Amino acid sequence: MKAHARLVAALDDGRTVLRELKSMAPLTLVPRRRRGSGAVVHLVNSATAPLGGDELRLEIQVGPGAELTLSGVAATLALPGLREVPSLSTVEIVVEDGGSFEYLPEPTVVTARADHVAVLRADLAADAWFHTREVLVLGREGERPGQLSSTVHVTCGDVPALRQTQTVGDPALAASLAVLAGHRVLVTEIEFGGPSGPAESGPWWSRTPLAAGGTLTTALAPDVVTALSLDRSRAVR
Repeated sequence: MKAHARLVAALDDGRTVLRELKSMAPLTLVPRRRRGSGAVVHLVNSATAPLGGDELRLEIQVGPGAELTLSGVAATLALPGLREVPSLSTVEIVVEDGGSFEYLPEPTVVTARADHVAVLRADLAADAWFHTREVLVLGREGERPGQLSSTVHVTCGDVPALRQTQTVGDPALAASLAVLAGHRVLVTEIEFGGPSGPAESGPWWSRTPLAAGGTLTTALAPDVVTALSLDRSRAVR
């Protein structure tokens, strides 16, 4: 399966409007009733995906001064396909001058024998605000996970700000104290455009200011609820 969805938000008379809203199963974009001047859209997985061999692409463009939130509705299951080839999901983000964008997908569960590659690229204006959170769950209850490679590329004001790739699903790495230490859930949060603050850490979490601005927060936990409720300095506005 190949699917391409696109979402374009723009500021019009002090309110954010959706200039383009293109869905293609399983990437279904559903606008929510407006609250305030910003726009909120839900991302609904309207078919079983990603399966091995699938190629999914989502493009988001936030115009100058516009404010957009894109949130998931249900967890994504990365599943094996009939062929032993990886699935690929790509998210391309552009946030222009003074724009604000928050991308909050629901957790991705890496099921047994899955092989999934996730790529997020964000091109931000120097004064844009951007926040995203990725939650990776290694397998369903009692299940050994498959493989997942998650790559994030962020450019802020034409300056490379973050280049990171995380690979999960290797039993040796998952057990290592230097990597996952046996935890099933890995949370990564990124924020640009807000106050960076000092570096901080606690039991199984850390928050790091980035050289080009912004912060990177990571946390490990045995389950999603614990991971999201850890007493840490969260990267939210």
